[in-house]
Amino acid sequence: MPQINPPLEQYDEIFSWPVPEFDKHERSRAWYIGAIIFALVVLAYSFWTANFLFVVIIVLAAVVMMLNDNREPDKIKFAITGEGLIIGKKFIDYDDLKNFSIVYKPRQGVKKLYFEFKNVVRPRLSIYLDNMNPLPIRETLLNYLPEDLERENEPLSEQLGRLFKI
Repeated sequence: MPQINPPLEQYDEIFSWPVPEFDKHERSRAWYIGAIIFALVVLAYSFWTANFLFVVIIVLAAVVMMLNDNREPDKIKFAITGEGLIIGKKFIDYDDLKNFSIVYKPRQGVKKLYFEFKNVVRPRLSIYLDNMNPLPIRETLLNYLPEDLERENEPLSEQLGRLFKI
């Protein structure tokens, strides 16, 4: 039987702030030229090796990037409560989370709060801290979740995404 959560308004928020729904990168004209050249090279290789599924994947990725390129990310509400997290209209119970970590390096442009799920199939949750002070957030989360002290930098996937602006 599915668990029924109370309406989101019934949870007492300890901290809340708006977060962008995705990272928006500023891309130069050179980036677009490089991306087109890369896509054409990969498409040519895919045709040469008769890997038509890869052709479809490359074309779909290009279409999705073009559609999202002119769109500004919506701001959604993120909240930390005594029972779990609220992201937009979704509630995540602390029981579903394995741990949290904070990577706060403002000089490098990294101010993020990370949550790992117990279910390995679910991706890591990355929340931009914006102008929030990470110390009271950390102190609060320690009451509910263990902290991953080994994470000192943002994950490689996010570093590469920022580097390549994807």
